[in-house]
Amino acid sequence: MNIIKGVLEEELQNSIRMKRQYEKALNELPKGSLVEKSIKGHKYYYLAVRESDRVKFIYKGKISEEEKNKYMEAKKLRAKYRKLLSQLKKQIVFLKKTLNGKAIRSLT
Repeated sequence: MNIIKGVLEEELQNSIRMKRQYEKALNELPKGSLVEKSIKGHKYYYLAVRESDRVKFIYKGKISEEEKNKYMEAKKLRAKYRKLLSQLKKQIVFLKKTLNGKAIRSLT
């Protein structure tokens, strides 16, 4: 039984470490989401950033394709990290309950 408990404790520590890494990676990504607005046939870009309970639009003007791709890639990575964080948080709760001898429920 001690072997299983050791494996679970090790997995819990790995999960906590991975959670910290994902949170750090999320914080390093550029904030906000790029919004394209068309005004008199010209495309202008704004960065939508949430500040407490309001959304603030920061004018970026006409941007290069490279910068636009950077924001789109950051958006995809942010969604990926948030999904992984959600799964890890559930896994950490499950492992803590299991190690404390609580009733085991399905992880899904």
